[in-house]
Amino acid sequence: MKTLYFDCFSGISGDMVIGALLDAGADFGRLEKELKKLEIEEEYKLQQSKVVKNGITSTKFDVVLSDKNQPYHHGHSHSEEADHKHSHSHAHTHSHTHTHTHSDEAGHQHSHTHHHHDDGHHEHSHHHDHDGNHDHSHRSYQDIVAIIKQAGFTEQVETMALKIFKKIGEAEGHIHGLPLETVHFHEVGAVDSIVDIVGTAILINELEIEVIKSSPVAVGSGKIHIDHGVYPVPAPATLEILKGIPIQHSELKAELATPTGAAIVAVLAEEFGTIPSMEVKSIGYGAGTKTFPMHPNVLRVIIGEEVI
Repeated sequence: MKTLYFDCFSGISGDMVIGALLDAGADFGRLEKELKKLEIEEEYKLQQSKVVKNGITSTKFDVVLSDKNQPYHHGHSHSEEADHKHSHSHAHTHSHTHTHTHSDEAGHQHSHTHHHHDDGHHEHSHHHDHDGNHDHSHRSYQDIVAIIKQAGFTEQVETMALKIFKKIGEAEGHIHGLPLETVHFHEVGAVDSIVDIVGTAILINELEIEVIKSSPVAVGSGKIHIDHGVYPVPAPATLEILKGIPIQHSELKAELATPTGAAIVAVLAEEFGTIPSMEVKSIGYGAGTKTFPMHPNVLRVIIGEEVI
């Protein structure tokens, strides 16, 4: 049984997952080609690079948004290490992953997810003009489902991606008291999330993984600022997604698990525990954005043949 094990000792984010899978031997060119089926490639470009995190060479994956998505002055490349992906839901500076409901011009309530780039530690401020005059582009949960379904992926890729998105949408809806159908992702966070989630499904399918297992998920500690105030780590959406999943304590004062990363592991991992008995075939390290003094901010994936 070809098994993949997520070693989440420094949390998990969407960018870190893709970086780790690429580092373990998945094909970047195939990822780019398959993602074009979504027909949103004018909104982003993909980058990968090698970085060293506390002595460990790892792959850093970034989704860099095109100018089309920049009325919000997003001056960062997306991919934060265990720093989160939050779907940026409008005009404010924040760093965190959550959704807030607010009424917009149409007079209806949307839950906007703030996704902090997937990584578990993001440091960037999102300067969103708060003049109320610019068009707030949103993608609803239903829009994202339609984009994925029309792309013509294999059944395995489509099913995997839709399950992960549903996990995030249900968590955001639950926290804000909204039905899944009314959950909206801000354009910027939606692009990041779509690429990370669909990209993860594409690469796992390419690697012909049959079983996925994981360590308990490190979530970090401390507090984060979101537009509703100061919240303890893990953020509400992340914690909701990880309900029923073993989490592990970390002394690091940072948010290590993002909603996207949490949803990937919550949906895909069949069991949680220590490394299974396996013949290791490949190992990958996906870098987060943050760097800590004594702790490598990476997600490790181990792929091999499990010994039954």
